[in-house]
Amino acid sequence: MAVYTDIAEDDLKWFLTEYDAGTLLSYKGIAEGVENSNFLLHTSKDPLILTLYEKRVEKSDLPFFLGLMQHLAARGLSCPLPLPRRDGALLGSLSGRPAALISFLEGMWLRKPEAKHCREVGRALAEMHVAGDGFELKRANALSIDGWRGLWEKSEARAGEVEPGLQTEIRNELDFLSTAWPSGLPAGVIHADLFPDNVFFLGDQLSGLIDFYFACNDLLAYDVSICLNAWCFEKDGAYNITKGTAMLEGYQSVRPLSDAEIAALPVLSRGSALRFFLTRLYDWLTTPEGAMVTKKDPLEYLRKLRFHRQIKSPAEYGLSL
Repeated sequence: MAVYTDIAEDDLKWFLTEYDAGTLLSYKGIAEGVENSNFLLHTSKDPLILTLYEKRVEKSDLPFFLGLMQHLAARGLSCPLPLPRRDGALLGSLSGRPAALISFLEGMWLRKPEAKHCREVGRALAEMHVAGDGFELKRANALSIDGWRGLWEKSEARAGEVEPGLQTEIRNELDFLSTAWPSGLPAGVIHADLFPDNVFFLGDQLSGLIDFYFACNDLLAYDVSICLNAWCFEKDGAYNITKGTAMLEGYQSVRPLSDAEIAALPVLSRGSALRFFLTRLYDWLTTPEGAMVTKKDPLEYLRKLRFHRQIKSPAEYGLSL
């Protein structure tokens, strides 16, 4: 979440008249994240999240995102729900941007997750994969292997500003992944961005998943690798195998991984590390000064990518083979 586009109070009050949302009491921007402009609204009824979809989000993708949240919630997954307008539509317009009101989910994200939390995240991810079965809309993953080279080309000329020698290293990595990337693995709807700030807890109890604006159709085990990267490394860059074991056990308690998925995990983890390195690199180099947004260090994911290159067996992630 972030704020790129500001909104005027009078415009927001007019926008709310199209919903059964009550009277506006207060609102404030939410700075975390990098994708859309988000605001927390307090009304005379319930707190809500207002999302303005910025230029990097295709308007044609919004029915997928909003419909997916409805689909998952109907199947018992705890996630925010889009609030319909009085005319039944889920999408409106505010400050020149497509906009939606989303229900507020109780809880907070963990700054220092432990292994027990990783187990719950693994279980919730598998539950989402199972619940997503049958969702009829499809969305290709533009930030999977077919899109990485184009994303790299947008940053390559300036990559040396972040670390010398990056051009050669990333070109070699792209060449490797283009030949080693697995095919034929189980696929379905994935979250594709299940970082700690997109998982809410009440105490030690997971209360829900949020921010489905990267969700798409892709390999389910690729989503697992994203979570290993996001949850199971410490601040010093070390992989925490206790957390990895807990996450993988939690996931497999709901949806066991196939032998082929397990074998592919090192390559998938290299790919997901590269994906977040590339998007962070692009944002690091191009986010304008003064934007109310928290930029994230791309080198964190470069270090993770280098770790995955050294993996000799999936057992090193904490899997019982």
